[in-house]
Amino acid sequence: MKKKITILLPAYNEEACFDFLRECMDQVLKDNPAYEWEFLFVNDGSTDGTLDKMMALYHADPQHWSYIDLSRNYGKEVAMMAGFDYAKGDAVIIMDADMQHPVSAIPEMLKWWEEGYDDVFAQRRSSRESWLKKKTSQWYYSMLQNLTRVPIQKNTGDFRLLDRTCIEALRKMRESERNTKGLYSWIGFKKKGIYYDQLERQQGTSKWKFFQLVNLAINGMTSYTVAPLRIAMYMGIGVSFVAFVYLLYILIKTLLYGDPVAGYPTLMVTILFLGGVQLLTIGVLGEYLGRIFNETKNRPGYFVRRYNDAKV
Repeated sequence: MKKKITILLPAYNEEACFDFLRECMDQVLKDNPAYEWEFLFVNDGSTDGTLDKMMALYHADPQHWSYIDLSRNYGKEVAMMAGFDYAKGDAVIIMDADMQHPVSAIPEMLKWWEEGYDDVFAQRRSSRESWLKKKTSQWYYSMLQNLTRVPIQKNTGDFRLLDRTCIEALRKMRESERNTKGLYSWIGFKKKGIYYDQLERQQGTSKWKFFQLVNLAINGMTSYTVAPLRIAMYMGIGVSFVAFVYLLYILIKTLLYGDPVAGYPTLMVTILFLGGVQLLTIGVLGEYLGRIFNETKNRPGYFVRRYNDAKV
């Protein structure tokens, strides 16, 4: 009996990419006949013709194509969670619908999976992203690796093969503020890295905006480490120590030379500095408190309008 592989394709306004996407999936079927294939779309609240394209592929070949239509745009992290819930394969390969992930890497993923690896993750050897985006990504992951005990792979995104054991583990993680890249590492299991060259986007533009990337980075920081809280504490200790030393200096100077009128610039700089430290600390506390607030609501991660033409 053939093993079943699901290729999970979250999509948001990717109508222009579908012709090339279908060519790529046809190539997967041609190059890997030893497996049964499911191509599972997740429509993340698209406002263009993405859903119509998904439905057309499903109606043309329901044996291989499936789709989930979410009730609104929840973001890629939640869209992947929905995909994990509905995927039927013995293993799941996550790919971007814009097809910047090459299907030529799939046979190597399957090879290592067959040899017993549960998580075969793809690392970018080269990227089409700007120099600034690549550098900030490297700095972020280096910082995250130094601040958390969870091993985070560098230059690694969602392009990977996950065994069913990993999928079942991820399905148990129902937090609303998700950072799946960290969850891959947190669940453990036997991992293997391979390298790939990121392809140039064929159609459309990236849906990731600057502030969305910043928000994703903050989620990663606050999901897997309390280091920001400790940094705020150490900063408070350091400022208190400096303030105490300055207090002794003022006291000794007053006793020896009297009490002249203090300089206004020094006073303002001190007040602004201490105020900035306090606001920073409150902001860090607010991030963690906000996450606790969202999680205690215990809301479902998403709602589905339909799955393969059937209302859910």
